[in-house]
Amino acid sequence: MLAFSNRLATALSRRGFHYGWVALAATFLTMLVTAGAIGAPGVMIEPLRAEFGWSTAQISAALAIRFLLFGLMGPFAAVLMNRFGVRRVVLVALCIIATSIAASLAMTQLWQLVLLWGVAIGLGTGLTAMVLGATIATRWFVARRGLAMGLLAASTATGQLVFLPLLAALTNHYGWRAALALICAAIVLAALAVLALLRDAPSDLGLAPYGADASAQGAESAAAPPQGLLALLKKPIDVLFAAARVPAFWALFGTFFVCGASTNGLMQTHFIALCGDFGLIATTAASLLALMGVFDFFGTTLSGWLSDRYDNRWLLAWYYGLRGLSLMWLASSDFGVLSLSLFALFYGLDWIATVPPTVKLTAERFGAGQANVVFGWIFAGHQLGAAFAAFGAGAVKTALGSYLPAFFASGLLCLAAVAMALSVRRKVSV
Repeated sequence: MLAFSNRLATALSRRGFHYGWVALAATFLTMLVTAGAIGAPGVMIEPLRAEFGWSTAQISAALAIRFLLFGLMGPFAAVLMNRFGVRRVVLVALCIIATSIAASLAMTQLWQLVLLWGVAIGLGTGLTAMVLGATIATRWFVARRGLAMGLLAASTATGQLVFLPLLAALTNHYGWRAALALICAAIVLAALAVLALLRDAPSDLGLAPYGADASAQGAESAAAPPQGLLALLKKPIDVLFAAARVPAFWALFGTFFVCGASTNGLMQTHFIALCGDFGLIATTAASLLALMGVFDFFGTTLSGWLSDRYDNRWLLAWYYGLRGLSLMWLASSDFGVLSLSLFALFYGLDWIATVPPTVKLTAERFGAGQANVVFGWIFAGHQLGAAFAAFGAGAVKTALGSYLPAFFASGLLCLAAVAMALSVRRKVSV
């Protein structure tokens, strides 16, 4: 496979095309497919309730565990990629996800849902989370790094959302197991693309990163990672303790907590069920989420372009402010076609536009050498927020019979994140 990559890189180089874009494409597909695996349970809450009698709170608890592990794996995934290589880690992750989904086709007990959809898929997807995108963007790109990160960030939300209408249709017509079988097939396709195309760094192919001088070749792997298992596990903890002394870390951690609480944990998990409370069928609600995914692709890619040119603190402030207002407006709307379409437009453009500015601020404040590990901890904050919202919204629904208070509260959190984003002032290296 390395010989194939070398030949392809040489052929593309003759045409003035850098192989970094191929690495980005393989990573884009991987993150899109694994994001689909993360988003799939959102269309299955009601079918699981109907088949097994589990409550919304019980199912939401399993999904909260998945979100929590998805985030907590981030900093350790970064260190594992630095030690064993991106390609190996991604292939192992895809195997874990596919095996867990395949095993869940036969589940009948709640503990099996928690183990497979909560623990196993949480660990597997955590190895291919946003930290993977940050690693690829940092290693393969000097010029256009913000754009590269914007594209990879867009793949995550787009994958979570674009898959949903098809998964909802399969679930309605053939059952939730047919939808999971489709996800398994997509994961196998992504694994083949990674095996054939993805390399750990430009130096593997004798290249410098895109936009770097030829003398930069190999610079991305100059720092030797820790070798022993204990040192590997200790490295992210050491980075966390060092970063925790910098106020900017907690500001970025807090804003990303709010980001997770207002996107993955809330919208991705509970939006379809919320629409069902107002008489919309699952396929219609899933189509609205897919529409948000389309808008998100353009919004997040544009955010990457803007993050290369403007103050990232103010970009984050605008993004969180507009998101908060849109969620509060949704909670008070009539859930008609026009209202939901307008919400899909404005919320979709903003869905995950926060990622490129957050990655850029992390690299600026903490240095490119350990930016992926620090960002891993910041991303853990994102998934803590997602777990909080996934369980909290389900508990609110069970206790009050309505999701609307949870959506309104999430909007208020976004407005608080505006102040946190603007507090990131000092440029400090740890």
